[in-house]
Amino acid sequence: MLKQAIDRYLEVRRAAGFELKGYESLLGDFARFAMHRSETHVRLETAIDWAAQAPSPYQRERRLAMVRRFADHARAEDPAHEIVPRNVFAKHKHRRPFPYIFSSEELLQLLDATAQLRPKRSLRPLTYYTLFGLLAATGLRISEAMHLVLDDVTTDGLVVRKTKFRKSRLLPLHETTQAALNRYLEQRQAVGGGDDHLFISRKGRALTYAMINGTFHFLVKRIQLRSESGQRPRIHDLRHHYALRALEGSPGGHERATRHMLALSTYLGHTHVSDTYWCLQATPRLMVGIADACEAFIQGGKP
Repeated sequence: MLKQAIDRYLEVRRAAGFELKGYESLLGDFARFAMHRSETHVRLETAIDWAAQAPSPYQRERRLAMVRRFADHARAEDPAHEIVPRNVFAKHKHRRPFPYIFSSEELLQLLDATAQLRPKRSLRPLTYYTLFGLLAATGLRISEAMHLVLDDVTTDGLVVRKTKFRKSRLLPLHETTQAALNRYLEQRQAVGGGDDHLFISRKGRALTYAMINGTFHFLVKRIQLRSESGQRPRIHDLRHHYALRALEGSPGGHERATRHMLALSTYLGHTHVSDTYWCLQATPRLMVGIADACEAFIQGGKP
């Protein structure tokens, strides 16, 4: 009974446009957990016990939130489902990790290291060279890059279809990025295969996140990249790299910089410009620019 109610809930949410990534497996696991206790409705104690299996307070609270949303929905038809409160495990908001800031030299190290991937004479080294280079040169989300197909590469740029917020956009590419992509396409098309995804595995199928992330961390460890605090880069930091370099190239003046930020936000596929600001961190080059602007303002010039 609980499993059927969860299935109906997920069906309604998907019809409303929600992707619900991870919901089906986790709520299905909750339903099995409750079934072992012979329960047919959401019980607060059971929901807490199930959520407590997650390794961190944030993840436990996230699990509990999934059950709470389902229970709120189900109570409209059946008040026997118990209310699940907020902030049982996590009392504070989850803080996003600070990005690792790649230097130009470190990015080149990462790309050069792809040449050592095996099998060396296969498409694999060039696939990851092109993929990681494309992420750094365009700020694509890894999910967006994974879902690119051959027809998405056009003379006008990359067509990114129905992404995180179900919006599509066209990404114009720098001529050097386009040339690197064309070199990859020549070999990719020679391999052929029935899968039309742009980036494929040695078996000719679309790359999975686990494959890409595993290869990224293998290369990062191989070239010994880490910050002074011991933090290792995440694949999402390549997106931060693009955003920072784009900001460093921003024109001077408040109005021009504002327009630049709006254009960058659109290019990155953000719904709110505030999300773009989160991608930005202080770098020596940016701090020098800020200091110069402040000095000019103090001396009576325009910031």
